[in-house]
Amino acid sequence: MPARKPEQGRGAWTDLTHVITEDLSRSPAFPKPVIRQIVKMPKDNANVTEFQMVCHHGTHVDAPRHFLNDAPSFDEIPLDRLYGPAVIWRIEKGPFGLITPEDFEAASPKLQPGDMLLLDTGWAQHINTEIYEDHASLTPEAAEWLVAHQIKLLGIDCSTPDLTSHKRPKGFTWPVHEILLSQGVLIAEHLTNLRPLANQRVEAMFLGIPIAGSDGAQARVIARPLI
Repeated sequence: MPARKPEQGRGAWTDLTHVITEDLSRSPAFPKPVIRQIVKMPKDNANVTEFQMVCHHGTHVDAPRHFLNDAPSFDEIPLDRLYGPAVIWRIEKGPFGLITPEDFEAASPKLQPGDMLLLDTGWAQHINTEIYEDHASLTPEAAEWLVAHQIKLLGIDCSTPDLTSHKRPKGFTWPVHEILLSQGVLIAEHLTNLRPLANQRVEAMFLGIPIAGSDGAQARVIARPLI
């Protein structure tokens, strides 16, 4: 295979990250975060903030260890897996809609091996509302399609690419996570501000915190158009 021509980003970076707050939408399975100042001026000579939260609160990246015990933790992920060229596809679905391989086949620009893929489903606009967890999800076949097309990361603007939490049947096994993570495809969730970059090639960075032994990490995610 011939060497891939380097692509160069241009212009201002767009922040694809939700601001973390205690009240930001979260999975009902997770405890509410605690963010508090433990040292505060002028009483003290500095300001110091403490936070306590699961690594899957807010905009974050899942490590393979999230669903595979013997897989890499977040601090073991090579840095070059967290940045590079990406495609942003606008694929809007209604509540509980299904994203299929046919949706991917019709989307443009086309993926190249090694790309990251970010999905603008329009769902970030519902953050902190009652319908945020009514998002669309990928079919297992769509996940297999992404593996076959050799992406290295899937990002989505809702809480999970799998079926939403309140629609999961008993014995649910998170098939989209298992298919992607088992093949080394990382998953980023709770993205925002994708619409201005939709249907473009971009340079993206998923700057997650290297937490030892962690199954995920909060990330500052940024992107800019590629020339």
